[in-house]
Formats: sequence, structure tokens, C-alpha cells
Amino acid sequence: MLDWLFMRKALWLSILLLAGCGTARKEPEPSPAFAAFVEDYFNAAFAWSPSTGTAEGFHQYDTKIEDWSAAAHARRIEELKGLLARLANLRAGGLAGDDAVDAEILDGQIRSDLLDLETLGIWKKNPMFYVGLPGGAVDGLIKRDFAPASERLRSVVARLKGIPALVEAMKANLSDPPKEFTDLAIRMAGGSVGFFRKTVADWAKMAAGNDTALRKEFEAANGAAAKAMEGAAAWLKKDLLPRSKGAYAIGAENFSKKLLYDEMIDLPLERMLANGEANLRKDYQAFVETAAKIQPGKPPAEVMKSLSNEHPAEQDLIPAAKRTLEGIRQFVVDHRIVTIPSEVRPAVMETPPYARSGSFASMDTPGPYETKATEAFYYITPVEKDWDAKHKEQHLRLYNRPVMNLITIHEAFPGHFVQFLYVKQFPTKTRKLTFCGSNVEGWAHYSEQMMIDEGYGGGDPKIRLAQLSEALLRDCRYIAGIKLHTQGMTVDEASQKLFVEKGFQEPANGYEEARRGAYNPTYLYYTFGKLAIFKLREDYKKAKGPAYSLEMFHSNFVRQGGVPIKMIRKILLPDDPGPIL
Repeated sequence: MLDWLFMRKALWLSILLLAGCGTARKEPEPSPAFAAFVEDYFNAAFAWSPSTGTAEGFHQYDTKIEDWSAAAHARRIEELKGLLARLANLRAGGLAGDDAVDAEILDGQIRSDLLDLETLGIWKKNPMFYVGLPGGAVDGLIKRDFAPASERLRSVVARLKGIPALVEAMKANLSDPPKEFTDLAIRMAGGSVGFFRKTVADWAKMAAGNDTALRKEFEAANGAAAKAMEGAAAWLKKDLLPRSKGAYAIGAENFSKKLLYDEMIDLPLERMLANGEANLRKDYQAFVETAAKIQPGKPPAEVMKSLSNEHPAEQDLIPAAKRTLEGIRQFVVDHRIVTIPSEVRPAVMETPPYARSGSFASMDTPGPYETKATEAFYYITPVEKDWDAKHKEQHLRLYNRPVMNLITIHEAFPGHFVQFLYVKQFPTKTRKLTFCGSNVEGWAHYSEQMMIDEGYGGGDPKIRLAQLSEALLRDCRYIAGIKLHTQGMTVDEASQKLFVEKGFQEPANGYEEARRGAYNPTYLYYTFGKLAIFKLREDYKKAKGPAYSLEMFHSNFVRQGGVPIKMIRKILLPDDPGPIL
């Protein structure tokens, strides 16, 4: 989860008409003009971000890499404005059915992009995007076997040749970024150097085979790319870091716009914050009470720490995650939690170095238009070699046995991996290629509590304490995001006053979580989405009466894809105008 905010751009949307949700009616004819707009919109999006095109399964973009020069950003901003005006004309002329839904989704997408690029100017403030991109762009070509290795190697070479220009664009574009962004970018750039020199080089040797000319071309391009990333890391540390004194806060107005454009959440910030603080109090009290059942008389933080004493060793971290998969999946099947439409399992691997921007686990799935390389990767972030023993220990404690089970529930079954298994069923291109965080991450976070409520763990208070620990973490994110960006809270204050004191996080992990809020302002979508899904479930249960089942609700919910929950309510409960919360 960034869990996977910076791993994947999309975990897909859909709205399917459900049997039994209303009287059958003839669907309106789709608009050819809108269909042409959709094609133009996504063609432009992937021309702007070719590595995303590859990730979605469009391999005509494999030999290209992003141009993030200032001139390219200016062109993209004008292009988005033109698309927004064109879309407004189409909507004014009248769209219906799927077209109307997709148009609303794309309107939010375009406005969100313009907010980021033109208003917030993140490309002038955040070096993480620049140094995270090269590794992801190349890794997307080598880790999935969608074409012969030699063909993919030629695409790798083409992308490698564009990396020095990307680094130069970073140096030219950045001005006074926040220190928190530069600190993380230094870690990501340093990890990327080793990724190119070792991981990519080893794979290329195999992929080139006996083609000495291709191998030499790769070695030259890879050497230049690794050198550029090495130079980027040095520049970030020696040049940019000393002058990284900018503010990360985006302000209340922009925060509200992000919620509206990205999530269709239009509640006032005061009410949003009140909801988050109330939920934190509730979960905190439940955590204290549950800890008392495990070790009466001991402070809750000590009880949680005693649970984290049972954590994997550094070398056993990935095997420990693998061992959780089958038992959790079988529980989902046996207890009819949600229909799992496939026998496929994700591969459990270390988070690639270029993607270690503060997340502890994530799910990286193939794009909905990928037809050959369909592997999904469940990433676990290992300790860094340059960490001291104390930092390593605190990191590994996060993966204690109860919490590791909750992570697998969130990332795999019935969380993100199950969402992915439904993706190819979605009916339109727009809904396959866009998503809403409060739905996608809300579902995964909801799954943690729901699974314990349904009996996973057999009533063991330790697994409930782990679930509440995960809930408190998301509650703290909820409040931290709002206060960091609208009330002047600092990262250090958020770390200590929220994540450590209220979330019972280890100090090192608390700081990582708080710092994430600096560049991921609306990471409240976990808790908000969970609460909205619980309310929707109760309303759905009342509406369905004796016909209701948990599996029916969950399967119908997941079939909708990443649609904003406000919209899903209209699909599942067309006669219920009730509020989302």
C-alpha cells in the first residue's frame, strides 16, 4: 500500500448492473464522440507516461520513457485543459448510461492532474518522482515475461538511454523542495544504483544470450544510466538537501479539492477531522481494553511490543510472508467471505529498491490489458543494509506474526489481490484504467476488521490487538494528513503525538508513517473507505432482508471495481439517498 500508491497508478474501476438491483431496462446507446474522446484521453495519458502504458499492458510504449522537462510539463498542462474543455462540451450535449458515469470519472481525473501539475506544481517540489521512475520503468520490462527476453532487453536499452535526460530534468525543475521529500529521494536514488548495476545487469546477461552486439549496447546504456543515478544521489545529498527548506503543506482549499476530484468526497474538512478523531478514540479504547485481556496491568504499548517480540529474522522475512498465504485464502473460501474467481496466487518478493518510499508492503498487479505476463507481486520491504541494529530491529518488529497475517489479508486475500482478480470483467476502458483510493484501500482495510469479526484467529485477543493496531495506524494517518496540510502540524509532531503515542508505533516506523503524509496528503482514504463500506453494508443488509448474505454483498461490491463509494451506493441501493457516512 504506500501500500501501492507509488507502485501502481491504477487498480481498476467498474460499474456493473447487478441482477436483482432493479427492473431491467434498455441501456442507452453509447456515444461515438465520447468513445473517441476516451481513446484520445488514454492515448495522451500514456504518451505522457509510457511506463504506465507498459504497466497497463499496452506494449507499443515499451521503448519510450517519460519526458519530464519543463517544456513537456507545460505542454501536458495545456493538453489537459483542452481535454477538460472538450469533455465539458460532450457532457453538455447529454451523455447517458455508462458514458455518463465514465465522463464523471474522467472529469475528476483531469482536474486532479491539473491540480497536481499546475496548482501544486509537484514536479517542481518532489524529487521522489524523478528518482523512483527509472527503476520502475525498467523493472516493468524485466519482471514480466510478456515477450521474448531479447525483445524486452532492446526496450530496456531504449529506456536506459533516456534516464540521464530525466535526471537532468530533475536538476533543472526542482526548486526549494521540502526536506522530507529530498531525504526519501536520496534513499530511493541510492537503491536504484545497485538495482541497475546488479539486478538489471544480471538479467540482461541472460536476456542477451549470445548476442554480443546487444550486450555491448546494453552495457553502455546501463553504465550511463547507473552513473546518472549515482550522480543524482550525490546531487540530492550535497546540493539539493542543504537548500530543501520548502513547505509540504498544500492548504485546506487544495486538500478539499483533492478529496473531491480523487474520491468524490465533498464533506467539510471540519466534519472529516471530527470523524477521524472520533474513530481514533474508539479504536484506542478498544486497543487498551484488548491489551488488558492479554497481559492485565501492563501498559498497552508494552503488550503490543511483547507481540512484536515474535518477529521474523532478517533472512526469514519473505518466507514468513509466504507462509501466511494459504491459510488465509482457505479461511476466505471456507467461510464464504467473497467469491475468489481464480486459483492463481501472487508471488511474494522484496520491494524493489526504487520503490522503498516509506511503505512496508504492497501489491503490484499486471495491467488489465496484459494478455501474457499475468504475475502479481506481493512486495514486503526488507531492512536496508546501512541501517543500524536498532533501526533494523524496529522495522522487523512490524512484521510480527499477528500483524503479518493482517498485512496478507490487506494485500492478498480478500484485499487487493482479490480486487485484481476481478479486473478483466469490468465493462469499459475507463473503469479498467482508473481507480479511487477510498474504495480500493478502504476495501483492503475493511477486510482486516471484517475477517476478525467473522472469526479469523479463533477469538485470540492477540490477533484482535494486531487488527486494532492496524486500525490505529490508519486512524493516525487520517488525522495526520489533515493536520500536516491544513493546521501546521510538523512531521515530528505527527510522528510522536499520533503514531507513537496514539498508534503505539515504534519511533522509527512512526516517523516513516508521518513523513509519508507530507507527500501523500489524503492517505485518510483507508479509514474513510472502511467506515463508508461498513455503513453501506448495513444499509444493503436492511434493503435485502432475508436474501442478504455477506458473500453476496462482498462479491457485488468488488465487482464494481474502484468506483467512488458514493457512486457504488447509487448502484447497490438505487432507492436509498442516504449519506455515505
